Amino acid sequence: MNLIVAVDKHWGIGYNNGLLVSIPGDKKRFREMTTGKTIIMGRRTLESFRDGKPLPNRNNIVITTKKNYDGHGAIVTHSIDEALKKARELSAEDDIFVIGGGQIYKALYEQCRKAYVTRINYEYVADTFFPDLDSEENWKMVEESEEQTCFDIEYTYTTYDNLLLEKE
Repeated sequence: MNLIVAVDKHWGIGYNNGLLVSIPGDKKRFREMTTGKTIIMGRRTLESFRDGKPLPNRNNIVITTKKNYDGHGAIVTHSIDEALKKARELSAEDDIFVIGGGQIYKALYEQCRKAYVTRINYEYVADTFFPDLDSEENWKMVEESEEQTCFDIEYTYTTYDNLLLEKE
C-alpha cells in the first residue's frame, strides 16, 4: 500500500477542508499515479471533490462513521479495517493509495510501504498536518526530483520508503 500527499515546509496539508494550493503539475502526477488503482480516503476528502463525487477511473473507498452515508458511487466503509479488506479484495498492495485526509493518513501511513510526497517550498496557513517523515526513523527519502516551479511556487517530488516494511 502507498500514500500520496502534498505538504508545505511544515508538513501542512490542508486548511478549512481544502488543499493548501492547487498545482497543475502535481494534480497531473496524482492522476497518473492513481488512475486505474484503488484509493482510500475519508468522507471529508470525498466531499472536497467536485460535486462531492468519486474520482473517475479508480476504485474509490471512503471511510465514514455516518451509517447511511451516500458516497455517490464510492464504496462506503465504516472502519479502517473494513476499508483495507475491501481495498485488498479489489487490488494488489502496490495498487492501493491512501489519499487523505489528515485522520486517514495518521491511521494508515505506518502501514504504507511508500510515500509519494510533493514538498512545497512555502509555509501556508494550515490546520491539518501530515507526520514529518524526515523526523521518523522508520522512513527514508529515497528519491527527489529536480526542483519544479509553477508561477512563484517551488516544489519537488519525493519518494519515501517505510524501512519497517521494505524487507517484508
